[in-house]
Amino acid sequence: MHPFHRPRPARVPLRWKIAALAAATACLVAAAVGVLVHLWTAQDIRSRAEAQAFNSVYSAMDVYRHTGTLADGAELDPAELPAGLRHPADGDRHTAYDGRVEGNLGPSVWAAQRTGGPGSRVLAIRVNMGPELHGLRRLDMTMTVASLVALAAATPLAVYGAGLLGRRLRRVSETAGRISAGDLDARTGPTKGGDEVADIAATVDRMADSLGRRLRTERQFTADVAHELRTPVGGLLAAADLLPPGETEDLLRARVRDLRGLVEDLLEISRLDAGAEQPVRVRVPLDAVVSEAVTRTGYETEVTVADARSAEPSPTVETDPRRLERIVSNLVINAHRHGATPVRVTVEGRTVVVRDHGPGFPPDLLRDGPRRFHTGAKERGSGHGLGLTIALGQARLLGAELRLDNAPDGGAVATLRLPA
Repeated sequence: MHPFHRPRPARVPLRWKIAALAAATACLVAAAVGVLVHLWTAQDIRSRAEAQAFNSVYSAMDVYRHTGTLADGAELDPAELPAGLRHPADGDRHTAYDGRVEGNLGPSVWAAQRTGGPGSRVLAIRVNMGPELHGLRRLDMTMTVASLVALAAATPLAVYGAGLLGRRLRRVSETAGRISAGDLDARTGPTKGGDEVADIAATVDRMADSLGRRLRTERQFTADVAHELRTPVGGLLAAADLLPPGETEDLLRARVRDLRGLVEDLLEISRLDAGAEQPVRVRVPLDAVVSEAVTRTGYETEVTVADARSAEPSPTVETDPRRLERIVSNLVINAHRHGATPVRVTVEGRTVVVRDHGPGFPPDLLRDGPRRFHTGAKERGSGHGLGLTIALGQARLLGAELRLDNAPDGGAVATLRLPA
């Protein structure tokens, strides 16, 4: 994790969102299809029952008029006949739906017709739809089971397909994260599919190429300027030594020394950016190196070694002592220049903590890390803002972790953890 980024809250992976959406869509489709099939089948059952009742009344009426007997299923003025068919206004055949359930009879369709003129009896036939509706319920159950089986089979496929898409997007996200963290050589590379994800990956790679070219151009410009300034600055310092002693000579010498320090810092940053620096590791006592670095700053700083009272020897670390001194001295100088006293340095194990009691680091520095020629908040004073940048670059070179934070009771805290 980048030392200046806060952890993000937990999030639901994209593949689970896609799988849930696919499952919800499948459920809606299955439900819609089931409802449509149910309604269409129920309407078909009722239509066939009405046609059967209508035709049966026609046949029964023909038999009754020729023989005076009732065909099978035919009744005269049955008590269960719906009210709308008891007194038809004409001699035509009529049908009516009866939703009552009596005994073994389910919903039915009645068909009726007068046997003669007005006031004559009504011949009716009842067609029971119970068996067909029972079959409809079985069809509903079968479709429900089939939908559940299809959903159970489709969900793993949706999860797998969404996982493939999620992995491709994760590659692009990881590449963008590495670029954001400073790895300008990170690339997603060619991606299969030829879809929007491939377009996003190609766009991120092109962005990284363009950003890398611009940054290399800026770094080369900085290095060239620093190299070009080194010689005239050295000449200025030599010329200042030839001036007669006095206030003007002291002021000029101090300004030239500041300018030379700035040029040396720019050259050091250029070498770190170019990867030209290589640490020379030796095993050294950490507390001794830190104490020496603090002493060389010339600032009054309290140094505390956590294991100083122990009978055991001070712990040693395998690192580059020159670069470690550079990191510690930059942190101490930054604390004195931009913070407030007292400044304390604590050594515990492989950890070095530098704390001041000033206004603390500004929020944008804690969020984005140190930036060149940017000191943050106005209350932290002036300067060219290269000290923390160099310290961070040297820490990366040593494989150490440098974290910047603010103490709860005020003051900036810089924590350097050396690798085991």
